[in-house]
Amino acid sequence: MGSDVSFKAVADEFEAAWNDPRHSRFELPAIAVNSKLREKYTVAPSVRMSRAKLWDMERQKAWDPASFIPYVVSTGKSWGRHTLKDGTDRFFRSSEQVGWIDPNVRGTVLEEVLIDNDTQRIFFMGRAAFPDAAGQLLKAGDFQPLFHVEHAAAGDDNDPLNLWRIVVLTETYDERYTEPFKDMVRQGWLPGFVEIYIEREFNCKLTRKAA
Repeated sequence: MGSDVSFKAVADEFEAAWNDPRHSRFELPAIAVNSKLREKYTVAPSVRMSRAKLWDMERQKAWDPASFIPYVVSTGKSWGRHTLKDGTDRFFRSSEQVGWIDPNVRGTVLEEVLIDNDTQRIFFMGRAAFPDAAGQLLKAGDFQPLFHVEHAAAGDDNDPLNLWRIVVLTETYDERYTEPFKDMVRQGWLPGFVEIYIEREFNCKLTRKAA
């Protein structure tokens, strides 16, 4: 949280957590957005996502999680946006989220967010506590372990790739934390936040095709 914060330092922190065998981790297969749209959806009128649009979605969602992941976040706020010496955008956010294991449980999640516009990667680093915009100390809920998430845009402009991975800072590896994401892969849809962005940005209707 000090002045020595950089995107590289946070990326190293994420990788260290990812490689810790005690932690519970999951990486979604890269999602080719336009291919997935053609395969799994009826879209009216038809649209094509560019990598620039996918990155725009990631940046908007990072600041406003309640609008883009309402199925996870009930309320959320972000503050303190500033640019680090390495050009990284950094801010903080607090949100009320459903639990990964038990969706009937909700609690406060605190995240330090770092955005690298050059590599189009974003880290959401779970934190136990930090001050809000007024300087009042906030504390994360104890309903589940802290977790870190990486979002990224990759691929080319014709069929950009949505990348996503999470590491939950468990004391011992717990497969229960990976089950929701395995289920997402089995279902085969676009992430909900991509669906929401496409409908809003292009003023279109997405309909999931019958299996």
